[in-house]
Amino acid sequence: MVVSVVIVNYNVKYFLKQCLASVFGSERQLADGSTMELDVWVVDNDSVDGSVEMVRRDYPEVHVIANHDNAGFAKANNQALRGIAAGRPATDGGQLLLLLNPDTVVEPDTLVRCADFMAAHGDCGGLTVKMVDGKGRYLKESKRGFPTPETSFYKISGLIHLFPHNRRIAAYYMGHLSDDEVNEIEIMPGAFLMLRREVYDRIGGLDESYFMYGEDIDYSWRIRLAGWKNYYMPTTHIIHYKGESTRKGSMNYVYTFYNAMSIFVQRYFSGRGAKTFNLLLHCAIWLRAVLAWLSRAAQRVAVPLADFVLSYGGFLLLKELWESAKGVGHNYYPPEYATIVIPFYIVVLMLCSWLHGGYDRPVRLGRIARGIGTGMLILLAFYSLLDESQRYSRMLVLLGSAWTLAATMLVRVALDLCKVKGYTLHTRTHATSVVVGQPQETERIGQLYAQLGMPTGHLIYTADTDPRHLQDLIRIEHADEVIFCGRDVDLRHIIELMAGLRTTGVEYRIAPSEGDYIIGSDSILSPDDLYIADLDTISTDTCRRTKRTFDIATSAVLLVLSPVLVWWQRRKRAYLSHCLVVLVGRLTWVGYTGHRGVFTPADIMPGATEELKERLTLRYMRHYSTSTDFKILVRNIRNL
Repeated sequence: MVVSVVIVNYNVKYFLKQCLASVFGSERQLADGSTMELDVWVVDNDSVDGSVEMVRRDYPEVHVIANHDNAGFAKANNQALRGIAAGRPATDGGQLLLLLNPDTVVEPDTLVRCADFMAAHGDCGGLTVKMVDGKGRYLKESKRGFPTPETSFYKISGLIHLFPHNRRIAAYYMGHLSDDEVNEIEIMPGAFLMLRREVYDRIGGLDESYFMYGEDIDYSWRIRLAGWKNYYMPTTHIIHYKGESTRKGSMNYVYTFYNAMSIFVQRYFSGRGAKTFNLLLHCAIWLRAVLAWLSRAAQRVAVPLADFVLSYGGFLLLKELWESAKGVGHNYYPPEYATIVIPFYIVVLMLCSWLHGGYDRPVRLGRIARGIGTGMLILLAFYSLLDESQRYSRMLVLLGSAWTLAATMLVRVALDLCKVKGYTLHTRTHATSVVVGQPQETERIGQLYAQLGMPTGHLIYTADTDPRHLQDLIRIEHADEVIFCGRDVDLRHIIELMAGLRTTGVEYRIAPSEGDYIIGSDSILSPDDLYIADLDTISTDTCRRTKRTFDIATSAVLLVLSPVLVWWQRRKRAYLSHCLVVLVGRLTWVGYTGHRGVFTPADIMPGATEELKERLTLRYMRHYSTSTDFKILVRNIRNL
């Protein structure tokens, strides 16, 4: 029996490596006494994370197809399927094909169980298994029904969540069928789709009209139309780290998913019903787009609007109290003070808070305080330059700024109490991790954490894999994550534990027996990735805004001073052109990796060697400061 495994990869090197390790770690002995032979193909859709190099280095037996563009899921799978068909004649009996996602982990017996099942069920054309996500939760996509207009409506409308086990309303996920029983199903997920070679020879490959999503629905349905049955077999599990490459709340996902459904409807429905359903689908696309846009707009505007309203109310109240305290009578200040001056004050304070990262998440109260403090100083400086008749009250500027700071803090506290995501004020500095494995491996994990610069005092080691004991340990230690050592705990047991442990909010990770990385459902810990994250300091929202503000301000000042400074320049024409292109954002004054600039961090030290230039650039990216940009500009003032 030959099982040909096809994996389409796109920039998920560590997930792919773990997936391949689980595939090659599979059992080979079949129920009839024969041995299963593996034939693995990886199709890479132009990844830039070193995936192809990793596969060729660590798994030389794998057939690699390296595309130079993102060909999409269907086309990439077909490339490998054609290669398999060309390399092995159709007369070879007992061949199975498996389409497998790179962000999956199979149990040691998954492939042989599936092969045995298909050998025992001659009517089985396609087979899938039970899937759990990175937190051990069952994935409903493991078994699905045919997306008729009616079942699609129940899904789109959300009624499916109200009646999850109703045969009619929950038909999209076949909720009336037990998650733990073998059953015939209609649609199999593309994450794990096994089929016979005869099926491929008869119906061909995936429909390349689908770029992503929908091709598994189409292919499953074609298998049934050809006379075979599709089965769901939950006696073995796989982990599917679902959604690593796709943000399901994005408009791109909404459009791609529903457009795939639209193609499917046009192909398999006919008449008036198809047109009506298609119209409903496109209405759903636009409705979801509008709702998504309104939701994002509301999220962005809600907090600043609350800050403004509270601040404005406080300013007005302080004005009334100040008038009473001075005994100058009501309406001492002119009407424009309330309609123009106060809003101007608040906008300056909020803008400075934004520039300092006061509206970034997670919330940092220190950023807000620094931003509003800076805004207050700017307002006081501006106040001192005004004519005497326009200096309404310095005290109101001070008191109003203090109230704005208090109001914004109050808003954050309220959001924290309401447990709004991103506004938690009392975050734990370091996660408590339970490391499950033998002493040699747990010690290696501790060393890896130390290598990554992470504290090891929050690591709790245990070799006990009893579910009850492990659950008690997680509860007693208030653990945030559990790390399973792949060398000591086999994948079958890991998946069983993930699915069986009754924990809330706990992240599960797997440390492969080889390699200096730890993989989880929403993050990867490795020296390479953390090193890159360290370099991304300059790419944070706060630093990016600060750098852009510096570029605009200095370019504007240099343009104003150009009648004088231009005569000092060695390249007079370049002076004005550089000021303009930096002002409009086409260049930055000091460039770095991936961002073109007039100067480089190495220009702070003329004559530096290439090695020193690289080190200066890395230091600049890790520890960005506008003072560094200023020093480089001053040092190169005649070369602007």
